[in-house]
Amino acid sequence: MAAANYLSSEDQFLCSICLDVFTDPVSTPCGHNFCKNCITEHWNTNDQYLCPLCNNVFNTRPELHVNTFISEMVAQFRQSAQQKASSSSSEQQVSKPGEVPCDVCTGTKLKALKSCLVCLVSYCETHLEPHLTTSGLKRHQLIDPVENLEGRMCTKHDKPLELFCKTDQTCVCMLCPYSDHSRHNVVPLKEEYEGKKAELGKTEAEIQQMIQKRRLKIQEIKHSVDLSDEAADREIAEGVQVFRSLKEFVERGLNELINTIKEKQKTTEKQAEAFITELEQEISELMKRSTEVEQMLRSEDHLHLLQRAQSLNIHQPPPTKDWTEVRVRPPSYEGTVVKAVVQLEETLCKEMKKLVEAELKRVQWYAVDVTLDPDTAHPALILSDDGKQVNAGDVRKNLPDNPERFSKCTNVLGKQSFSSGRFYFEVQVKESTEWALGVARESINRKGDITLSPQNGYWTIWLRNGNEYRALAAPSVLLSLKSPPQEVGVFVDYEEGLVSFYDVDAAALIYSFTGCSFTEKLFPVFHTGNHWISINDVLVFWVRNSDFDTDTSWISDEDVLYG
Repeated sequence: MAAANYLSSEDQFLCSICLDVFTDPVSTPCGHNFCKNCITEHWNTNDQYLCPLCNNVFNTRPELHVNTFISEMVAQFRQSAQQKASSSSSEQQVSKPGEVPCDVCTGTKLKALKSCLVCLVSYCETHLEPHLTTSGLKRHQLIDPVENLEGRMCTKHDKPLELFCKTDQTCVCMLCPYSDHSRHNVVPLKEEYEGKKAELGKTEAEIQQMIQKRRLKIQEIKHSVDLSDEAADREIAEGVQVFRSLKEFVERGLNELINTIKEKQKTTEKQAEAFITELEQEISELMKRSTEVEQMLRSEDHLHLLQRAQSLNIHQPPPTKDWTEVRVRPPSYEGTVVKAVVQLEETLCKEMKKLVEAELKRVQWYAVDVTLDPDTAHPALILSDDGKQVNAGDVRKNLPDNPERFSKCTNVLGKQSFSSGRFYFEVQVKESTEWALGVARESINRKGDITLSPQNGYWTIWLRNGNEYRALAAPSVLLSLKSPPQEVGVFVDYEEGLVSFYDVDAAALIYSFTGCSFTEKLFPVFHTGNHWISINDVLVFWVRNSDFDTDTSWISDEDVLYG
């Protein structure tokens, strides 16, 4: 059935069956009118053909035809009703929820077009007319409609808020400087508005700069992930080449290698994803703050902007992390292929050597320059002027016993410390018969007897008695070396928790400390008895005869160093 607007003149066009305006009106032989569908349906559901109004019974079902006259009248009625409804809607402009209503309208409140800061009244189009035509009212300041105009009045003096007290950071009226705000720094509202708007503009620029930095950081992280992918691909390819010719045992080793690499890469990707998610969240918060600032920048309402800025503290960006030092470092794969191939040492000796050579070349990219720290050196040690050499002297020098100095063991630390990333240095030991070298954490004990072990903050290897090589783990590990190393390379991956020692000339892995947990700065550490140590781009030990033997029994069976 057709819908209709029920106006006072529509009763004559209503169907008595559906009580709605006629649709396809037809007339019965008795002269009454109905919708064609209504009377047809009525007769289809009854045994008799009778008129619903007068109950006149027809012997045969009447033939129905649309009444063109009534049909035209209904069409005209519909058109007229629609025009009246449209005109009424256009003229009313009734205030909707969330819109500012006119304060002057009685009864139905129309939508306000402007608010007057002098009258403190909001006006619709009709009631705004005097402010646009009357000369006295034209001087009033009109703004886009706002609610709570009473909030623009001084609660104490009932005067408009036209000034800003910089001392108390609040809006005041013209009388306040003569009472509660006497001797305060008071300026016109517009002056403070301009200053605050300039400050907000600066804040917006800073926020945009922060957003840009974080977008660049995302690109940097993604690039790091790409580099990590490439490193993983290279490592997997190398592993495949090594294990291709082996049988079932080797296949298992290859699978373990690939899984290890992929797990490390997965960890790197998860870390990168977490950083990106956090950066995107910060960007989202910054963009949200940016939107708020932009909206305030577009405001022409002095008071609203100042009050809003003060309430939101908008010039302060949302709390964010300092991403300057955040990096996603590709995982270290040094030692993974080597560890798998060690189990096939007899048959893969040549391949092993090739692998170690390649690995050594990679870690040598992280070479650092190390100089010795005289403030840590035992008093019996003599350091060269350039800090590259040390030797056990004939007398114990009278030096300040500062906390950094070793008091009993003839040890010395490097000046350089490392708290992240990877680093590498080499030591030439040549014919030395007693030495220890590696890295130590900053908080190590430097007084009295010292036990070299990871639990005590030392990751070192040693040589004693000229032929006994040990990795000073807990317990110490006896090392079986094919030949005495002439150069020892030390590689540290801080994040990976890896400390590896290499025989540089033989391109062989001597020992690796794995799964280490580093939480402090690491320093290169060296121990010598009556031997020289020289440090250049390559660190060097060499023998020097001395009548002063500081360490006739410097290492005990419990891996303890004595002075």
